Amino acid sequence: MELDVTVVRRWCAAIGVLVLLAVAGCDSSAPKSSEPFVIGFSAWPGWFPWQVAAEQKLFDKHGVTVEMRYYDNYTDSLKALVDGEIDANSQTLNDTLVSVGSGARQTIVLVNDNSTGNDKIIARSGIGSVADLKGKRVAVEQGTVDHYLLLLALAEAGLTAKDITLMPMATDKAAEAFAAGQVDAAGVFAPFTTTALARRGSRAIATSAEFPGAIPDHLAVRSELVTRRAGDVRAIVDTWFETLRWMRDNEAAADTILARRAGVDVGAYRSYDAGTTLFTRQQNVDAFTPGTTPAHLNYQAARICDFMVETGLVDERPSLDGLLDGSFVGAA
Repeated sequence: MELDVTVVRRWCAAIGVLVLLAVAGCDSSAPKSSEPFVIGFSAWPGWFPWQVAAEQKLFDKHGVTVEMRYYDNYTDSLKALVDGEIDANSQTLNDTLVSVGSGARQTIVLVNDNSTGNDKIIARSGIGSVADLKGKRVAVEQGTVDHYLLLLALAEAGLTAKDITLMPMATDKAAEAFAAGQVDAAGVFAPFTTTALARRGSRAIATSAEFPGAIPDHLAVRSELVTRRAGDVRAIVDTWFETLRWMRDNEAAADTILARRAGVDVGAYRSYDAGTTLFTRQQNVDAFTPGTTPAHLNYQAARICDFMVETGLVDERPSLDGLLDGSFVGAA
């Protein structure tokens, strides 16, 4: 699904969603369904733990039937959730706001992680800073989170999107085009950063580590299922936290599963560790609590929408009433 500026304008124009933050709102006695709950995920270190959960049958332990559906192309997973082909998807806050703005009803129930360096703007030899991108060809998947990171980095350097030649392409293709010398820079996320950095002399000139909290990654559920299948959602959230415990207790086995899903060797996968901060239950509770710092989801959602206005991606700032349901992590 190609997401250009026109699509982002249309999708963000009418953001207005229900906020559900009461910890008491999650009923632990809610029944579970025998119908499979279909969860989408794609190539990102913060989402690969779902593969561990599936292989170790941790969903079964919590009495919930889950079908994990992997997407080679991240935007295909976004579209699948919008179209109702899946019940939930792991995706960024930025991309969830885009989908909700189009009229999709999605509710965030879990923070998987924050990107703390695994989203990168990678440039060829001779380009030493973001300011040097002026007039250069930059490949990025338009309308998604690394496009957002690119715009943040350009703004900090005193540039705008008009100062570069944007080459829109899927993230894997952007990494390949950069590695082949077809563009001057690329905005990509791990594990595609490994492909891009294979180009001799290349280096990251900006990363998500420089914009703390700007890229939270989470599980978004079709809103009607949050109520209708609350028992399943609760079990899925519980399974996530048990998966993180299992990974800590079985580090070598977990790394093998994660690396295999990423399509890299274990050594390469471990190099991603610092760039993705997996959230504990307490970090989840803190993130869902309304606040005025980058650690709070409501703050980041407002900041993203403000940025979209400032950069011309939307004509006016959308109204934000929520999108967040912290009751499941509160009751985990």
